[in-house]
Amino acid sequence: MSFIDQIAELEKAKAKIAQAEAKLAADRTTALAKLPGDYGFASLNDFIKALTAAAGKAGKAKKAKAAKAGKAPKAAKAPKAEKAGKRGRTKITPELKAQVIEAVKADKSGAEIAKAFGISLPSVQNIKKEAGLVKSRTAAAPAAVVEAPAAS
Repeated sequence: MSFIDQIAELEKAKAKIAQAEAKLAADRTTALAKLPGDYGFASLNDFIKALTAAAGKAGKAKKAKAAKAGKAPKAAKAPKAEKAGKRGRTKITPELKAQVIEAVKADKSGAEIAKAFGISLPSVQNIKKEAGLVKSRTAAAPAAVVEAPAAS
């Protein structure tokens, strides 16, 4: 058998498969259309309602069976636990600011204060700045002396 003959035979087989698939699809459609009547339903909507109700009962039966077996049903998941180390934001109240200022005056480090009061280090810095306990950069740095070029 030549290469060309093999290709022709393959094309015939593909066409036969396509015909079989089309016939199967048509037969399936016909069988599905007859289902409501085969089960004694007057309309497709009544049949769909019955299927939906049956599927709902089947789902409940699965949950009951899982409960008897001591397993948690798949749909009922436990609420997610909060990640370790994560917490909600701490409200910076005037009382908290006063406590932070007292801790700063007691020479505690910013990291110690932040950990003690459950706030961030930048929040501690902001409170210190607001209270005037942080030196500004311009006041801390010595003024640069600019000498004028000597006149000749």
